[in-house]
Amino acid sequence: MVDAVEAFCAPADATILEALAVIDQSRGELCCLVDGEARLVAVFTDGDARRALLGGAALTDGARAHGSSKPRVVPPGTDRAHVLDLMKSLRLSSIPEVSDDRRIVAIHTLSDIVGAPRLLNRAVIMAGGRGTRLGALTKDTPKPLMTVAGRPIIEWIILRLVGAGITRISVSVNHMADQIIERLGDGHALGCTISYLQEDVSNPLGTAGSLTLLPEVETAVDAPPIIVLNGDLMVEFDAHALLQRHESSGAAMTMGTKTYQHSVPFGVVEVDEERRVTEIVEKPDLTVEVNAAVYCIDSGLVRQLPHRQPSTMPELAQKCLDNGSTVGAWPIASEWIDVGTPGDLARAKGEV
Repeated sequence: MVDAVEAFCAPADATILEALAVIDQSRGELCCLVDGEARLVAVFTDGDARRALLGGAALTDGARAHGSSKPRVVPPGTDRAHVLDLMKSLRLSSIPEVSDDRRIVAIHTLSDIVGAPRLLNRAVIMAGGRGTRLGALTKDTPKPLMTVAGRPIIEWIILRLVGAGITRISVSVNHMADQIIERLGDGHALGCTISYLQEDVSNPLGTAGSLTLLPEVETAVDAPPIIVLNGDLMVEFDAHALLQRHESSGAAMTMGTKTYQHSVPFGVVEVDEERRVTEIVEKPDLTVEVNAAVYCIDSGLVRQLPHRQPSTMPELAQKCLDNGSTVGAWPIASEWIDVGTPGDLARAKGEV
């Protein structure tokens, strides 16, 4: 995201030549035309310029008449995955972020999002589960392909990883694997390279076991840390920040956590060893941290898993604790939805 929006702007009465000068200098392929109070009135692109000149316009003509008074914009706070999705679907290279009063907050550019430094780390998305809690919804469609805001859940996960600079992605598949592979392909359309960890249908490997299907070079002790996450999560998280926390903390595993609050509908009775009541707390709110199913692990940990046998990420975390290795907790502040039930899916879609 480019914060120096002035470099992309010109007065509303700018000529085509002046707008082209802004486009050339900003390298953003657009010029935002603004009024005297810096409010967006139109967007003029290099494509608009070509069409105008081919139609007989002169360079001294006003750019506004040939631009768009209703351009594609996003509201403040739009996450990078949604911006990238919009850019790819509409073949745009720049999108203004505009407030309710039409003031430009920032400019998103494709080079900023997918041109971020490429990280060598691999991400593994676990997408082999049957999704039985979703009932009839997953009878013919695997859970990671459930659609939210026009895209399958797993594509939102991938777009967020790509936005953080992670373009080497493995997807663990089992149940209805062919549908997932057909949808994602080699990852080119999403800005990454996707490989598949194919489980035996008769031997599901759990949330960690399929890591043993990775090539040995990926699980060497000196290989970069691996990000592991479930393929049914709607969550915004900064993968680069997770990697930084993991590497700076010296942990063998860093687990993403989410604060969960539960209101107990009864009076809670505290007792001592003699079963004497020491306190009564009426309908307290209990706050705990829960496993968000987003992990960063040292690559060598994979070799501690039973080869091609079922195992889970919580079991791997417990193994680390048992042998004295550090397991870090990395808090995720954004909304987090584990799409496990029809109600969760409806909440992810904003229907409830």
